[in-house]
Amino acid sequence: MIKVGVIGCGYWGPNLIRNFVSCPDTELIWACDLDEKRLQRVLSPYPGVRGTPELEVILGDDRVDGIAIATPVYTHFPIAKACLDSGKHVLIEKPLASSVSQGDELINLAEKNNLQVMSDHTFCYTGTVRKIEETLQSGILGDLLYFDSVRVNLGLFQQDINVVWDLAPHDLSIVDFLINEKPISVSAHGVCHAGNGLENIAYVSLSYSNSFISHFHLSWLSPVKIRMTIICGAKKMLVWNDMDPAEKIKIYEKGIEIHKDDQEDKRQLLVSYRSGDMYAPRIDQTEALSLVVKEFADCIQEDRPALTDGETGLRVLRVLDAAERSIKADGANVRIDY
Repeated sequence: MIKVGVIGCGYWGPNLIRNFVSCPDTELIWACDLDEKRLQRVLSPYPGVRGTPELEVILGDDRVDGIAIATPVYTHFPIAKACLDSGKHVLIEKPLASSVSQGDELINLAEKNNLQVMSDHTFCYTGTVRKIEETLQSGILGDLLYFDSVRVNLGLFQQDINVVWDLAPHDLSIVDFLINEKPISVSAHGVCHAGNGLENIAYVSLSYSNSFISHFHLSWLSPVKIRMTIICGAKKMLVWNDMDPAEKIKIYEKGIEIHKDDQEDKRQLLVSYRSGDMYAPRIDQTEALSLVVKEFADCIQEDRPALTDGETGLRVLRVLDAAERSIKADGANVRIDY
């Protein structure tokens, strides 16, 4: 069994702890948090797990194979670097780090020390996204035209990152997982209404070398919580409503047919509309995070990159960095450097 520790017991840490304890391939032996009262409360159901406020205690335990990091974004790099320097594999909550240079350094350090860096892009392990991948791979949607996502709610206003760095990694990791093409440029607009210099609403568009386009609406200032994605194909369209507990995915037999009239001006197009049935495929209900922790254990045991490895996290960082620069440049198109 892979012996692991969890750093950070705030919002996401307890979920990691629960899944590492229940995973048959892992043994959780340490948890760490600066707030000792919170640490004690989170670990109360797990008497076999030891707690400490000091990272060095876990790093010094030779039994520990891997460490999951669920701390504020600005701490990801120094904690992950310390773990890799100590010979520990790392699973890092999104985003991977605070900058492209930091993410690049972590990946190079892991390669140098023959260690695994895994990005906790949990959505890529959900039954919904896996079903969408299966649907796209089957080709029933036809050539893909666009990916349009809305991820809005009221709060939580972060103190160290803007809404793009907080919410966009979900959608960027999903697009990276589902779409074979890499985006070449990004245009983003954002506004801060809280007076702290951190954008709380943003619109981000990714351009590709073909006619495909991705667009994300992100907000902490919405009266309702919406988690909806439309993936449009030339043959069919897919709608993912993550707030619908029964039918998260609906596939529509809808679209358009474009005909050119050779007898008229070639600029004249005849558009007809196609409307057919809708169906909702069955979704695997396995908790995504249980698959994340199993993948972490498997990639360590099998000495292979994880499904969502460090390179995946680095690609997301590159888009976040370009989007940040675009916002500062009033929505200018910014090329994504790979």
